Amino acid sequence: MENTTETQAQAAPIAKVQGQAFNTLPKDLYIPPDAMEVFLEAFEGPLDLLLYLIKKQNLNILDIPIAEVTRQYMEYVELMKEMSLELAAEYLVMAALLAEIKSRMLLPRSENAEGIEEDPRAELVRRLQEYERIKKAAEDMDQLPRHGRDTFAASAIFEAPAFEKPQPNVTLQELLLAFADVLKRAELNASHQIHFEPLSVRERMSVILNATQQKEFVEFYSLFTLNEGRRGVVVTFLAMLELLKDHLIEFVQTTLFGPIHLKAVANI
Repeated sequence: MENTTETQAQAAPIAKVQGQAFNTLPKDLYIPPDAMEVFLEAFEGPLDLLLYLIKKQNLNILDIPIAEVTRQYMEYVELMKEMSLELAAEYLVMAALLAEIKSRMLLPRSENAEGIEEDPRAELVRRLQEYERIKKAAEDMDQLPRHGRDTFAASAIFEAPAFEKPQPNVTLQELLLAFADVLKRAELNASHQIHFEPLSVRERMSVILNATQQKEFVEFYSLFTLNEGRRGVVVTFLAMLELLKDHLIEFVQTTLFGPIHLKAVANI
């Protein structure tokens, strides 16, 4: 079992380059001396570096030990030179400013118009405090939720289903069934009469047309007078058919197998 494990370990390639396995290192492999060096700290400028040095040692920004801070600052500048990093001119300007402040701290201080000794570090402290406030504000703003980074707009497309309610049409069969129902009702209410009053289809057409013009929808059954018997029902139905043929009225049924209504044509 141990031999199998050792064989597998020996067979495992050291690296793969473009799909090709290498079990041994090339003899002409060149590794630069600084290939494994890692630069951990990155600063956005000389003020950022000074602020870092002050906070790292918990120093009072209003009473900066200029000699110690200058020493650490110059060590960082030398480190940048040794690592062949591009040294910005502003870092060298700050180094010169620190050297000037350090030399002025050794000399007697001059007094202003109010008789107070001027501190050579005052301008540097003011710049550091201003930079610290701006940096803190920028960090606070970066912590705020940002659209596109922390939050994303939700969207949904809802397409209403295309549905068209079919309008039932009044067929001739349904019309005849309704007429047959009226005839049955007329027979039940018919009475024996010796003489019938003359009934006019033209007159009944006028009555039906007048009823449809006074009311938008008139129920089919309401236009029949059952007391007139079968003859009166037939005359009324013929009058309806004549009006329908002349395109003066139309039959309407709002629901399937629902009641039938009469309606006057809109252009009347």
